[in-house]
Amino acid sequence: MTASGAASFEAAGPLQSHYKAVDWQATSLGPVEEWTPALLATVDLMLNTNFPMAVLWGPDFVVLYNQGYTDLIGDKHPSALGSTAAQVFPEAMDFIGPMMEGVLAGRGNHWYEDAAVPLHRRGYLEECYFTFSYSPVSGGGGEVEGVLIVATETSVRVVTSRRQTLLAHLLERLVGVRDLDELAEQTCAALRTDAADLPVVDLYLDGVRARSTGSDLSLDPVPPAGASGERLVADTHDGTTTVWLPLERREDEPSLPSDIESPPSGMMVARCSDQLPFTPGYELFLRLVADAVAHSMSRLAARAAEVALHEQEHDFSTALQRSLLSAPPQSDDIRVAVRYEPATAAAQVGGDWHDCFVLQDGALAVTIGDVAGHDRDAAAGMAQVRNMLRGIAYTLEEPPAAMMRALDKAMDGLGMNTIATAIMGRIDRESTDGRQRLVLRWTNAGHPPPVLISPEGEVELLTGTPDVLLGVLPEGDRVDHARTLEPGSSVVFYTDGLVDRRSQDLDHGFDWLTRTLSHHAGQDHEQLADTLLAEQMPDSDDDVAILVLHVS
Repeated sequence: MTASGAASFEAAGPLQSHYKAVDWQATSLGPVEEWTPALLATVDLMLNTNFPMAVLWGPDFVVLYNQGYTDLIGDKHPSALGSTAAQVFPEAMDFIGPMMEGVLAGRGNHWYEDAAVPLHRRGYLEECYFTFSYSPVSGGGGEVEGVLIVATETSVRVVTSRRQTLLAHLLERLVGVRDLDELAEQTCAALRTDAADLPVVDLYLDGVRARSTGSDLSLDPVPPAGASGERLVADTHDGTTTVWLPLERREDEPSLPSDIESPPSGMMVARCSDQLPFTPGYELFLRLVADAVAHSMSRLAARAAEVALHEQEHDFSTALQRSLLSAPPQSDDIRVAVRYEPATAAAQVGGDWHDCFVLQDGALAVTIGDVAGHDRDAAAGMAQVRNMLRGIAYTLEEPPAAMMRALDKAMDGLGMNTIATAIMGRIDRESTDGRQRLVLRWTNAGHPPPVLISPEGEVELLTGTPDVLLGVLPEGDRVDHARTLEPGSSVVFYTDGLVDRRSQDLDHGFDWLTRTLSHHAGQDHEQLADTLLAEQMPDSDDDVAILVLHVS
């Protein structure tokens, strides 16, 4: 650029009139005609590129720049043109002053990436970030005459990255929250890590101010009169924007059952940074924060609903089972104790049952079983199988194996898609040589074996070979077993919830059962039943049914 060319500033484009309006003679640069060749060449380079560039010239660091640089300095333009750096950037001089001085003194260049340089360029001190270089411009004699600035603003990228980090941190904290108190606590703990975007936040859950960040001053949970907005209400007063975001279920979330209470309502009130413009990106960020909190509230409500449904199912099945498990008959020579303990409240219930009743011929029938499954269908299946077996046993007057075969056929013929384990037994009073004895006959359809305790306290698993489960082979064969019960002996029937644990094999459970019964062999039938429940192995997640017979 020649001196005459510089005087017209043809390459300045839209800035040409501003360059001509500056009284350059009043600056330390002097009239354009007297500018040094280095200054003219640098200005020519700068004005002929669209990339943001500026020049700080001479000991006063007089500011010159191109059109691209005007976007970086906002309303500092056009008064910045021809002014000194100290006049244009007083808020940034603590940071840029030493760099300018160093470059002019010949101590080399400077380069920064995503440097924080707050600027007063939109009527307030704004949080800004730039990647830029400060390079020396030397004259013909090698002396540094000025500083060339090449810069690009990275504020949007830096702030967006910070907000993304906050959202990820918030989501991580909210994954495992168990109630509203913990949700509020974890939310505010996460939001405190980004005070630059969220200097003050109040959470109101169910109409009660739950937590606050950044200030002890409560923000009004009710938006100002006349304010409106979709999913968000914003109000700006004295340069500060406050936003109200309802914490509500999103439309894309599954609805809850009609008999389950809806998630609690809430409001997030945020006072925005007074050093950042309230842009659509800022609004989107606030919505995502509120959506994360609202989603967690819905998840808590859904979890509570699931627990409530499980409890309802558990209570239904338990009530059904208890209604079917009637008190056993007692006689002078046979005493019976029964126990039923449902699975824990956190687990689903199953189809365990016990039954004891007198047959037409005076024999005592005993049954115990477990329908496969852990839900109300299993409980309903248990009721069908138990009642059907009771009716068949009372009507047929056959050995247990015949009764069980009849039950298998009935289940198949009636289309019951049920699998179950069970023991069907009967105790007959028989006389031999004028002496009466009690004989237990039973058949086992894949059920854990009963345990016999002799009058001397010896414990024996009545194993044998169990037959196939009920509901598998309707035409399959079944076998009867028999044992004489001496006075003073006991027989323990039980379901697998007493001895089966996922972490151990079944033999471990049988060993525990026989040891426990050996240790308490002297107890009566009621005491034995209580002992088995009280001392059962830990980590049970299944129902337990127990029937103890004692022969006098």
